[in-house]
Amino acid sequence: MKTTLEIPDTLFRQAKATAARQGQTLKAFINAALWEKLTSAKGNGADTPPWMKFFGAGKPFAASIHAIDRAVAEEFEQIEAEDQS
Repeated sequence: MKTTLEIPDTLFRQAKATAARQGQTLKAFINAALWEKLTSAKGNGADTPPWMKFFGAGKPFAASIHAIDRAVAEEFEQIEAEDQS
């Protein structure tokens, strides 16, 4: 899904710089930040996929698990887009 967001200049620069330091694209960084915000807001993990629970979602390495999950989802989105072409 593509959308347009208005982000304050200062926040945008901080996000872009942080993403670069972490070797991520801005898109990946923002997706990760949004994912982490949404999952921490849920608190109970009811919507956490079973495989993530098994491998420790909510534990210190949960960000890595979510990054892998996002990467897989992005690849499938690209494959689906190519299939529709």
